[in-house]
Amino acid sequence: MGNTAVHPAFEHIRSQAIDALHLTVEEYVHRVTGARHLHFASENDENVFLVALKTVPRDSTGVAHILEHTALCGSQKYPVRDPFFMMVRRSLNTFMNAFTSSDWTAYPFASRNRKDFQNLLEVYLDAVFFSRLDELDFRQEGHRIEFEEPGNPESPLVYKGVVYNEMKGAMSSASSQLWYALTRYVYPTTTYHYNSGGDPDHIVDLSYEQLKSFYRRHYHPSNAVFMTFGNVPASEHHDNFERLALARFQRGDQSVTVNDEKRYCAPLRVLEHYPVPEGESLNHKTHLVMGWLLGHSFDLEQNLEAHLLANVLYENSAAPLQRALESSELGHAPSPICGLEDSNREMAFVCGLEGSEPEHQAAFEQMILEVLQKVADEGVAKERLEAVLHQLELSQREISGDGYPYGLQIILAGLSPAIHGGDPVALIDLEPVLKKLRQRIEDPNYFRSLVRRLLLDNPHRVTLTLKPDAHYDRVREALTRQRLDSLKASLRDEDKQSLIAQAEALKQRQLQKDDESILPKIEIADVPVSIQFPHPQSSALSTDITTYAQGTNGLVYQQIVIDLPELEEDLLPLLPIYTSVVTELGVGEDDYLTMQNRQSEVTGGIHAFTAVKSTLDDLQKVQGVLIFSGKALARNHQALTELMAQTLEGVRFDEAERIRELVAQKRAKREQSVVNNGHALAMSVASSGMSPVARLAHETGGMAGIRRLKELDDALEEASNMQQLLTRLAALHERIKAAPRRFLAVAEQDILSDMANAIHQRQQGFVAESVSPFSLPQARETVREAWVTATQVSFCAKAYPTVDMGHADAPALTVLGGFMRNGFLHRAIREQGGAYGGGASQDSASASFRFFSYRDPRLEETLADFDAAVQWVLTENHDSSELEQAILGVVSQIDKPRSPAGEAKSDFQSELFGRSKALRSAFREQVLKVTLADLKRVAAQYLRPDLASVGVVTNTARKPVLEKLGLSVKEL
Repeated sequence: MGNTAVHPAFEHIRSQAIDALHLTVEEYVHRVTGARHLHFASENDENVFLVALKTVPRDSTGVAHILEHTALCGSQKYPVRDPFFMMVRRSLNTFMNAFTSSDWTAYPFASRNRKDFQNLLEVYLDAVFFSRLDELDFRQEGHRIEFEEPGNPESPLVYKGVVYNEMKGAMSSASSQLWYALTRYVYPTTTYHYNSGGDPDHIVDLSYEQLKSFYRRHYHPSNAVFMTFGNVPASEHHDNFERLALARFQRGDQSVTVNDEKRYCAPLRVLEHYPVPEGESLNHKTHLVMGWLLGHSFDLEQNLEAHLLANVLYENSAAPLQRALESSELGHAPSPICGLEDSNREMAFVCGLEGSEPEHQAAFEQMILEVLQKVADEGVAKERLEAVLHQLELSQREISGDGYPYGLQIILAGLSPAIHGGDPVALIDLEPVLKKLRQRIEDPNYFRSLVRRLLLDNPHRVTLTLKPDAHYDRVREALTRQRLDSLKASLRDEDKQSLIAQAEALKQRQLQKDDESILPKIEIADVPVSIQFPHPQSSALSTDITTYAQGTNGLVYQQIVIDLPELEEDLLPLLPIYTSVVTELGVGEDDYLTMQNRQSEVTGGIHAFTAVKSTLDDLQKVQGVLIFSGKALARNHQALTELMAQTLEGVRFDEAERIRELVAQKRAKREQSVVNNGHALAMSVASSGMSPVARLAHETGGMAGIRRLKELDDALEEASNMQQLLTRLAALHERIKAAPRRFLAVAEQDILSDMANAIHQRQQGFVAESVSPFSLPQARETVREAWVTATQVSFCAKAYPTVDMGHADAPALTVLGGFMRNGFLHRAIREQGGAYGGGASQDSASASFRFFSYRDPRLEETLADFDAAVQWVLTENHDSSELEQAILGVVSQIDKPRSPAGEAKSDFQSELFGRSKALRSAFREQVLKVTLADLKRVAAQYLRPDLASVGVVTNTARKPVLEKLGLSVKEL
């Protein structure tokens, strides 16, 4: 697997096999520049590349973040305006992005196609090391000043810019403000004191010259780490690195460093404020958090000890700190930033409460210190320590990849130590350290001393009270307006004309059609003819047991799939509450604390969720299942089967306080999700009338669902309402428990028969009741609705009723989404409009075609751009290359690999809902055959103005605009 043939430009440092991950790590250094290369040699054909640079901002202007954006806007070899987004659509990539962290910037991509990998590598290396950094790109991506009415110098000045608006959106989140406020004090003198993404109030201070200076200092191979994963040999990478970039550099004399933080001699207590909408109650809105500065993240022993500490204190609801925070009457729920931050040079440990009051600060601090003192005095049971080490082993072994590619996750796990001078291999290969920790926990004093040393006796501790302020946004906006008005008053006529000319120059640059032919590309001919599906096997023991043999690296996955029965109107809204609590409660004689511990001792977790889809022959008919899902190490498969069966059969709904806590926690998480997930929520609003499935999604998981959850949480203050909830949950469970069920097992071939046998033995004797099938009220109507909440930016959506996956028009509609994004929406919504993102897609689940914008400074103009996109499709002449790019985008998404277990689960669920392998293959084949005429036909047929629905998530200040647009306004 490993290949250590060495290119003459590189020196081979070492090779080390990591048997648990089936790969070999090879480390190299470039002889001239000193650039490091870590190659994770694997038989996996999804090859991954990442180059990371240590970037150390000394202010909150977002220079590293804006540079990450601007570097991808054209380079020496590829002097086109937007090579990154052009390559997104000329590629079969399985991942393309760029990240700005607190002290590094990384540029990763992944592809299973070798030609495509080479194409992307050439573009990425040129973008990073030979970027043009055009001043107009800086103004587009970073910030600029323009007149509110283009060309009218009498209109007010406004700030614009993609990163400016992105960070306005990001900083609308209370948890983001909480984290940045805390780190300002935990890290008083180092780079982590600053917001590397950029604070909107400071972004506008960054100059173009400062951006170029930061690039010259930081974007040099001597300050770079290259990391690769897959079956391309390291020597081939070296040839490319040398030929495409490194041969043009000498060793840099700049030293980009991060020093250790200066330590406090005594704990610090601070008060900060954050905005909430005017008119909203300030009660139960305060955040109380404590943060400790720990040791080096890149020191293997310090890192694993800190993880052991955090996991023992937080792992589940039975863990000491987690239990105290969940059950405390001082606040609503544990803080979203609880846990260990280990990506910085020095780690931070954080605990906190949200939904509190400022006057509870002293009592909160006392509560936390008392819990820690008790743990230091009494220790924790050895079984708890063993359970945490079991979870670390499980997380190391698991082949994930349903979010980021598996290889990228391994690379990111080693990136922080690689940046900070540690040993990335040691932090990825946990087996030797786990063995050492297992020996250490034999000493009952070991963990007690860890709590004392890292927390109780550590004076570098900050207690932050983050208090709500209803006037904060108004004051901030007034200061911004004052600054802009003052600037405008100082402008001479020639300055005003210069601003107008600059805005026009940027507009012309955005409209220009670059010669894309200079960029490499994948063609339809390079696309694999067919797609491979995993193959299920029916167990000889029972037709209700389906198994998949997959390379899961010693893990097993199991699901109990229950047909949803017919549910009355009062039980249906309880489904999301039920799935959230059912695996978190007591079972039989055991309370929830005992069950939490049992889960962590033998599983990687058990959870429940529902899946509801329309039937292929009728959008108004639905099929629904409720799924209990769990995973474990193979040696624990019988224990997993037993625990899942016991939970289903014996879960109890008499733990009122526990359910109260879980509802409060769910509410807090869902409210925090709005500003990061606003585009999906806006699309859910817009499509909520399209089908019964879409309406259910909006009413249980969308904005309506979040509001309903808030109302339930408030109502549970009354004991009678709490009792009613317990009764209804128990009634719902009885209905579900009696319904027909089937089983899914995913594991390596040698253990599958044992798994099936254990499942069969455990389920013998169960006879399902005859139940009426699940159904939903019919839905097919237009919606014009806006939801207002605490956000500085907007999320806009428009939806049109279309068809499901089985319809002949579905492939063309799916290609149409990418076609519109590539050719019109990206330029109109992101580049010209300043939103962080925008696009369109056919959503077969809701049978709708949906437009969206993300972190958008505009509103009605964006909705107009959605309409303009339809006209662009219908009236413009388009060439075949635009179509080919859109088709490639769809195929790359279809072919995108999942984890071995994820592929099996997805295939099983597709078959369960009638989306057979034949149907999925036929859909892919039809995508490859879509024509420009097809796109015009489906756009004209389905995207008619009279069929449009609108969904918007924005702030209360936009109410006049929303009402002018004729939207029904609802408050979250």
